[in-house]
Amino acid sequence: MTSQTIAQATDDQLDPLMVAERWMLDGREVAVATVIETWGSAPRPVGSHLVIDAEGSFSGSVSGGCVEGAVISEAAGVIASGEPKMLEFGVADETAWRVGLSCGGRIQVYLERVG
Repeated sequence: MTSQTIAQATDDQLDPLMVAERWMLDGREVAVATVIETWGSAPRPVGSHLVIDAEGSFSGSVSGGCVEGAVISEAAGVIASGEPKMLEFGVADETAWRVGLSCGGRIQVYLERVG
């Protein structure tokens, strides 16, 4: 492995948007989920990204646990339709415990197809 390859792998691990760019250059359809707002305790800060391709591959994080599973599931529809979607997860939501956001906070995630 060359130092350039190592640097690229390290950059990709640190920045999911670089992964999205590489995937798009490879011809893959991609959606990006971005944490746009948090209230109370939240596992990831505003600006965190999760990128998902049409095959269900993903990189990055918007929350962890089952919340990301729910975002990945929604991404398939966003990639197919091209219509962005606003998602919200939180303790007040009846699905909060099921999707794993039991920390007492809420997050709002914007999901869009890119490329």
